[in-house]
Amino acid sequence: MLQGSFYSIREAFGRTLVKLGEEDKDIVVITADVGDSTRASYFREKFPDRYFNVGISEQDMVNFAAGLAAVGKKPVVANFAMFTMRAWEQIRNTTGRMNLNVKFTVTHAGYSDSGDGSSHQALEDIALMRTIPNFKVVVPADAAEVERSLPVIIKEQGPIYYRMGREYSPSITTGMDYKFEIGKAYVLKDGDDLAIMGAGVVLWDALKAAEELEKMGISTAVINVPTIKPIDENTIEYYARKTGRIVTVEEHTIYGGVGSAIAEVVVQKYPVPMRFIGSTTFGRSARSQRELLDYYGINAENIIKKALELMK
Repeated sequence: MLQGSFYSIREAFGRTLVKLGEEDKDIVVITADVGDSTRASYFREKFPDRYFNVGISEQDMVNFAAGLAAVGKKPVVANFAMFTMRAWEQIRNTTGRMNLNVKFTVTHAGYSDSGDGSSHQALEDIALMRTIPNFKVVVPADAAEVERSLPVIIKEQGPIYYRMGREYSPSITTGMDYKFEIGKAYVLKDGDDLAIMGAGVVLWDALKAAEELEKMGISTAVINVPTIKPIDENTIEYYARKTGRIVTVEEHTIYGGVGSAIAEVVVQKYPVPMRFIGSTTFGRSARSQRELLDYYGINAENIIKKALELMK
């Protein structure tokens, strides 16, 4: 695949899913009436007999996918992140407890559904999903990483929560030469004085902040942590020891999300001062995802502010 050939995250997802469907006839797609919005509709156009729309009934969607997994199919659930949480009980009991091979590939996570407001903005889903035994949780940084990681996700045995946004996908990993592995973090930029760690599109702000911090004489590492569970403990510990300071950034609540997962490693392996950037409340309506990230301080300016606090 050509990394970075799709600007939109959901476009990258839909088109990559079709390619995977051509290679593996056991892949089936299930959605709750959001095929067009998630771009799972591309799969429907190519493989209509392997595409199932259950309507606005997320609990049935999960149980139907679990049944398909139980008979050897490879179900890919394509849905909005927020409304997938409506079926958390079924995800836990039917998929998690039975360790079934269902992939929950969700879009419109975080603030990406900016126009529809807080009712559609999933800011708690990573926290909810990483508590379920057997589940892995992955958050690709951009469209290029979707292309790079989705084939690995589909081939992996067992349940996975794969979290994406909608359109906004600033270039973060485009052009990088690495093979995606579940459970591995990636160094976007090396540094000695401070480490910024995070997942998703906000890593663009982390790189922008690191560039400005370098101008101030602060050598700043930026670490992409796409796998929240199982998390790369070795890389986190290494940069805790190397830099002695960590700022985490995420498009999610700071309670139980990416920063919390990183802190759980740091406090056990090598405690260092940390700062956490993310959501602390519900979202709101806006004209764009970028507008909301700036409104809630999940941006380069706030990363720099927190970094300077740690450097005092």
